[in-house]
Amino acid sequence: MQRLFSTFADGWPGAGLLVQRLLIGAALLYTDITCLIATPVCSFPVTKSIGALAGILLMAGLWTPIAGTLVAGVETWIALSPTGNPMIPLALGVLGLTLAMIGPGAWSIDARLFGRRHIVFPES
Repeated sequence: MQRLFSTFADGWPGAGLLVQRLLIGAALLYTDITCLIATPVCSFPVTKSIGALAGILLMAGLWTPIAGTLVAGVETWIALSPTGNPMIPLALGVLGLTLAMIGPGAWSIDARLFGRRHIVFPES
């Protein structure tokens, strides 16, 4: 992950990325839950569930490039299907792709696992 992103944004940009990750993840979970409890069940329950799992990873900031790319692919698949309004899946797909390109930010598990570390030498 460190090779993908030179820095993990902190401060206001990091907070913006955190809000974006939480918003996309919550929207993906919401669409999956409404799909699964609908009568009859919507036409894409498996793809919506894959998107919801990727949304959970995005909310945590874990494997963000993989999860964002997965969201972009799944939501594009749903948007290009002939059923329903394609605008919301298309918007979620674009937002997932932007997170895959920008990165998770400093407030993420990716930053804790793969971020740059400062080595502090003990004083003699």
